[in-house]
Amino acid sequence: MIPLMEAINYNSGHMIPLLRRTSISAISSVKSCQAHLLSSSLSYSLTRIAVMNSRNFGPSQRLLSLAQQLRLYRPPPEDEEEEEQRIEDSAGKVVSQVGFAESVTSMAQQPAERFTPKRAAVLVCLFEGDDGEFRVILTKRSSKLSTHSGEVSLPGGKAEETDANDAETATREAKEEIGLDPSLVNVVTCLEPFLSKHLLRVIPVIGILSNKKDFTPSPNAAEVEAIFDAPLEMFLKDENRKWEKREWMGVEYLLHFFNYEMNGNKYLIWGLTAGILIRAASVVYQKPPGFVEQSPKYKIPGVVLKDTTMT
Repeated sequence: MIPLMEAINYNSGHMIPLLRRTSISAISSVKSCQAHLLSSSLSYSLTRIAVMNSRNFGPSQRLLSLAQQLRLYRPPPEDEEEEEQRIEDSAGKVVSQVGFAESVTSMAQQPAERFTPKRAAVLVCLFEGDDGEFRVILTKRSSKLSTHSGEVSLPGGKAEETDANDAETATREAKEEIGLDPSLVNVVTCLEPFLSKHLLRVIPVIGILSNKKDFTPSPNAAEVEAIFDAPLEMFLKDENRKWEKREWMGVEYLLHFFNYEMNGNKYLIWGLTAGILIRAASVVYQKPPGFVEQSPKYKIPGVVLKDTTMT
């Protein structure tokens, strides 16, 4: 499970390249994911949803329409001329406004090396609620964990060499953490990468759970204390939201916190988890949030020390 902590939220405008040599990799990773999903496996998934719908076993026409909408999603386009100018101006620098900005904090006296973030993926698993609303599955980290105990997160984790793609990483981790059978999830698209506090490049993978009743939650006690769900549209509304001003490298940004209560239990959803869900809700509902995100652009050195994290 990835600790999902403070994040400089994604700006609803254009995504900025993370490195010169990887400036296209963020978007290409999304396209790679989408290319895989547009293969016969996705066609099967959509057919499966349609068949289930026709037999009244699963989702409504609304879920089928959502799947068809999301399979056509593309990341915000970059102006090629502006892109080349930015690369020229920021040669040797990391530039990001997605998730956490890359850190240059010195945590150990070790030789600096070029920034090469490890890959991870989280599953934004959507299903239809009793009132027809789209809901997302979330977890609360075990209180016994030594770091970030009790925080809310999306199922997910680091990629393994045996994972064929980001979708496999996300669904594998979801099975390990909450017992969600990958065969129940119809993966339809991937969002732009976010960067975590610990310099993980996190790919949000959106999947549709055709029939919530097929899923019997089985939390891994070593990692997960609770499994719950929340309405996705909540992350576009100003209700139950608080924010704090933070500053990094002389630039102010906003950190968003969402308070949510379910079955008498209270949850605080914030940081990277909140940032990903704001973005996912914007894509699903095809509209921006009803509040200011204030996600500044950063330009910082392209080399960091080992074990570096953002303060």
